[in-house]
Amino acid sequence: MFRYTLHRLLAAVPTLLAVLTVIFLIIRVVPGDPAIAILGDNASQQVIDAFRDRLGLNDPLWVQYGRFLAEIAQGDLGSSMVSGRTVWQEVGAVLPYTIDLTAASILIGILLGIPLGVLAAVHRNGWIDYVTRLVSLLGLSFPAFFTAILLILVFSIELRWFPVISRADMADPADRLYNLVLPALSLGLIMTAYVTRAARSSMLEVLGEDYVRTARAKGVPPRVVVLHHALRNALIPIVTVIGLYLGLLIGNSVLTEIVFNRPGLGKLIVTSLNQRDYAMLQGLMVVYACFIVVVNLLTDLTYGLLDPRVKHQ
Repeated sequence: MFRYTLHRLLAAVPTLLAVLTVIFLIIRVVPGDPAIAILGDNASQQVIDAFRDRLGLNDPLWVQYGRFLAEIAQGDLGSSMVSGRTVWQEVGAVLPYTIDLTAASILIGILLGIPLGVLAAVHRNGWIDYVTRLVSLLGLSFPAFFTAILLILVFSIELRWFPVISRADMADPADRLYNLVLPALSLGLIMTAYVTRAARSSMLEVLGEDYVRTARAKGVPPRVVVLHHALRNALIPIVTVIGLYLGLLIGNSVLTEIVFNRPGLGKLIVTSLNQRDYAMLQGLMVVYACFIVVVNLLTDLTYGLLDPRVKHQ
């Protein structure tokens, strides 16, 4: 397992380097001059040139790229052009909200999606299967912001059970959880649909294998056959879907945070984009890129734990 982990770590390095290079190039080809965006159209050319010199924007591209990689290696993501605070300070202020939302959404998707997918596969072409497939189809059809608006209309405006605007006191666990319910449901229901379909498809494939039929022929109880023999071998495709959905969760979290007016990294990215805060936007993109690479690495390591054969490939 150590060799497999080391191999996956080494493979993640060029991937991260490629992503960082793409981020560097994208930020520099975005239309608009960051100096003009910050100083305004009425700023004189001398002031604009001085500002660009201070930011190093007049340096050759390869010099900027080398400085960018050196700063990333030192953990320096730069500072906001608008507020003057470092990227880490801005991220630290909203990161707990994003972690709460992401973890709760993933938990909802796993706790609901896997049992529903297993039930649908076991009762194939029965009423449970049809209902589960219909519900998962609806979950995939509705965009995140639409689901969020429906939840607000029903549970916040009509029933008045939860607040319309999610402003949690992070020092109060009860208030933190209370304000998390609707945003987490908004994303968790979509993930439930993804996991349910993946679990059903994977379980149907595994339930048709010879070793499952052999276990049934030997008189092994159906519950043991499903949970011990089938589900364990069906987990790899499910883990893959969960890992991939974490990437989709980035885009969906932006819409959810905007609808619920909830702080988070997604909303911070939109704010930085509107303010043309290129330094902050670049730092946030690096944070998200590192997050995706780490998630993919953890997904690969999970494969090795679930199926020992993966470690020898």
